[in-house]
Amino acid sequence: MRPLRGAATVVALTLALLLPASAALAHEERPVKLPDGTGSVPVHRTGEPDLLVCKSDRADFGRRIADFPPDLRRRNLELFDRCQEQGYRHLQEAVDKVDRPGMNIAILPGVYLEEPSLPEPTGDCARLPARWSAWGYQILSYEQQRQCPHNQNLVAILGIKDLQIEGTGAKPTDVIIDAQYRKLNAIRADTANGIYFRNFTAQRTTFNSIYILAADGFVIDTMLTRWNDEYGFLTFASDHGLYTDCESHGNGDSGLYPGSASNINDGRGHDVPRYSIEIRRCKSHGNMVGYSGTAGDSVYVHDNEFFDNMGGASMDSAFAGHPGLPQNHARFERNRIHDNNRDYYRYVADGTCAKPTAERGYERGVVCPQIGMPRGTGIITAGGNWNVFRDNWIWGHESAAFDLLAVPAFIRGEGALGKQFDTSHHNLYEGNHLGVTPEGVSRPNGAGVSWDGQGTGNCWQDDAGPSTPWALPACGSAGPSRILGEPVKLAKGYLCNDYSIRERRLPAGCEWYGAAGVARVEVQLALAGSLALGLVAVLLRRRALRSRAGLAVTVAGLAGLTLDVLGAAYGHTPLPAAALVLMGAWWIGAGLLWLRPGGRSRTGTGAGEAGAEAVDGTGAGVGTGAEEPRRGRGFGWFTVVLGVLALADAFDKAVVMIPLLPVGPGWIRGLLCGVWVLWAVVLLARRPSRTAAAPVEEVPA
Repeated sequence: MRPLRGAATVVALTLALLLPASAALAHEERPVKLPDGTGSVPVHRTGEPDLLVCKSDRADFGRRIADFPPDLRRRNLELFDRCQEQGYRHLQEAVDKVDRPGMNIAILPGVYLEEPSLPEPTGDCARLPARWSAWGYQILSYEQQRQCPHNQNLVAILGIKDLQIEGTGAKPTDVIIDAQYRKLNAIRADTANGIYFRNFTAQRTTFNSIYILAADGFVIDTMLTRWNDEYGFLTFASDHGLYTDCESHGNGDSGLYPGSASNINDGRGHDVPRYSIEIRRCKSHGNMVGYSGTAGDSVYVHDNEFFDNMGGASMDSAFAGHPGLPQNHARFERNRIHDNNRDYYRYVADGTCAKPTAERGYERGVVCPQIGMPRGTGIITAGGNWNVFRDNWIWGHESAAFDLLAVPAFIRGEGALGKQFDTSHHNLYEGNHLGVTPEGVSRPNGAGVSWDGQGTGNCWQDDAGPSTPWALPACGSAGPSRILGEPVKLAKGYLCNDYSIRERRLPAGCEWYGAAGVARVEVQLALAGSLALGLVAVLLRRRALRSRAGLAVTVAGLAGLTLDVLGAAYGHTPLPAAALVLMGAWWIGAGLLWLRPGGRSRTGTGAGEAGAEAVDGTGAGVGTGAEEPRRGRGFGWFTVVLGVLALADAFDKAVVMIPLLPVGPGWIRGLLCGVWVLWAVVLLARRPSRTAAAPVEEVPA
């Protein structure tokens, strides 16, 4: 096992050299510790507000509340009158007046541009000594945020405890905090334990609308976020959090992002005492992805709807600088995840996303994807452990309902050899409703599961449907334990991640960005391999396997190579396994014919074969009793072994994934196949001698 693991490590580190630098970057933040977990989820307070925020235009206010229910309209009029006497015109002004824990701020209907926060920084704030991220903003310390709160934030809530901010409208869009694409964040709540946001909208930023950082206790309740370069709701390095009845759309990364949620269940199995963050009854649509979470640990996601994004939901261990990696213990239940097939990469290709943010047209449906990801997938797990996906409704995806792939630790900046294979383990998929709506309407996904094959203890429900591999380990079975995924899927993943929105770089050959048919990298690889093997098959037939049996095995081989290309084009089918069966029959048959003593027997049919000499295992003419050269016999046995590996690979893909193998048969077959082609070329390149040969007895037709 150690030599194989060492070889796999070499392969992984070699691939690391090929990894595009752009894929190693995402949300960057100052170093931050996870909370100690002594907090709690705050509870909504219904008492009178301590501070009021409103505008002063009574006629405009009257129009905004005209359609409210009578009691709510009367309440808002009372608050408006009080606010004119003792309230504030900007939310930041009210936040600055908070002087004790447990205070409530009420925001009355209106649009809040927070004009005092908008000017560009001057003086020392314009010269802060801080590192610039690859995304174009400075990584400021907490002290620098306090010193210059509006360098990046329209509204800054820093170190305030148990603050509740609530809109008094009938719906979230009655109160709007609008950054006008002039600030990184609309509202930043930094080290603000117990923060509670309710019933208003935050929008139009160059990063995210609501940013909660390092909080032990927060609630996002009946909130709307929209039209941001990156995230709608970003909660980072936090615990005791709740998203409830929220909505987000029009974001270049995700609507909901519970990144680096507190890693409270690391080292546990599937049964855990609690989750750090709960997300319930939210809707996320029209984003790059509905939900995402690098190091989205111990997040309970249930009864939500993720739809009309490029992808439904994702969790990953793919980006450095996030506490709590590798990702673990997310639990998805009873979510509706459907129709996530949007193509937003076209806005990168046509130059729309190269325009200034305010000119891109986010309000008209434009989304500028910040990273590369597979389109048309329900839930993507890129390097996660001990996740549970149960009783979700997933339908209408062009690619797959589930995508599971491993992410080696060097991608997140950890080079220790012992960590390179620490992701993609013990993920449980059971009881999900795939390809059908809750109303019983058939809406198939392109496939049930796409899995690279790496990991230990992963298992799936038995009705997942067409998948790759076709044979998935069932829950309750031993299952495989692989330290490397399938080679073609690994190669495709590395190629497709070479995406850059800033350089308008969309890797060719990847269907994520629109490649189809022969233009796809997996089809190109299969076609190149099949052409090379097909040429060897023809040469073998002409030079050595000139019998009816030789013709039969050659035809089987060529049919298998053709199916291999079709299988690459239609991967979620039994075609790849069928191709391997035919190729295995070809290799075994060709090897055995090569090993026949005294050369090949011919049928004697066909004028072109009359008088042809017998040939030995090297293609050279021999006498009837000549001994085959050792290298010719070695090639024959090597060919048989290659055929057996092909059959084992077919069994592994279509029947049962073979346990105990640290790498799939595809790796071993692929490496040996290269050796076999070179060996065949050397042997077949030798010119046959024309020495006299003894007559060969004809075999009756």
